[in-house]
Amino acid sequence: MLLENEKDELKWFKPAERHFQIRFSHDAPPYEPDFVVETKNTKYLCEPKRADQINSEEVQAKARAAIKWCEYASAHEIENKGKPWKYLLIPHDAITATATLQGLESKYTLK
Repeated sequence: MLLENEKDELKWFKPAERHFQIRFSHDAPPYEPDFVVETKNTKYLCEPKRADQINSEEVQAKARAAIKWCEYASAHEIENKGKPWKYLLIPHDAITATATLQGLESKYTLK
């Protein structure tokens, strides 16, 4: 609902299975983010997660891998006049009726 109610021009989708395959461990299946969002200036991998799971080892390993993926994807995009990528790891309880993508970005962008 949050993305549907955004006032800024954006596109978003829930990736199909195997659309993104971000490796975070040699013995685990690849990580696939929950949502991809594109605004006028930026592309985002967005991962809403239960607040009590944010600091788990697996979630943090996936986040590190996604951040590295965003670095590589941003470098490629910028070389080709595209937009940078950012990774947002968002606690579920931060997603409210009054939340905005811009507000979530300011608090939950991981680098």
